[in-house]
Amino acid sequence: MFKTVKKVIDSLKSRKITISVAESCTGGMLAQAITSVNGASKIFRFGIVAYSNESKIKYLKVPFTLIKKYGSVSKECCLSMVNNLSRISKSKINIAITGIAGPKGGSKLKPVGLVYIGIKKKKKIKVIMCKFKNKNRENIRKNSVKKSLELIKDFV
Repeated sequence: MFKTVKKVIDSLKSRKITISVAESCTGGMLAQAITSVNGASKIFRFGIVAYSNESKIKYLKVPFTLIKKYGSVSKECCLSMVNNLSRISKSKINIAITGIAGPKGGSKLKPVGLVYIGIKKKKKIKVIMCKFKNKNRENIRKNSVKKSLELIKDFV
């Protein structure tokens, strides 16, 4: 994965594009991957690990009513996370991740492996839903980071 991260970071650096991240189920893995590359400080502004609903509400300004209606693992919550991160960070690219890494916590409607990833560059926004089949917690988290890097690459 390091080669992929390095390519993404080099691409961001060459274009002078800053990035910030808001992570839930990945617990900072995307920020860690980005900052593992020498020179990432030129483009990486900051990362927020908003693991609890309270932190999503307090720091990312996700409305309580939105979480109550749709849940913290939803397209709507992810969209709110990435939009508000964009306002806070002023980065050119912002990315948010929320999901269920398991092994517990899933349901029929929202199974373990369900992850939403949102990305925003200027006014362009995309939120994707991933359903990772391998129910291993670390694999879900790593696959979420890999998919996030692919999205970043596509947006650059």
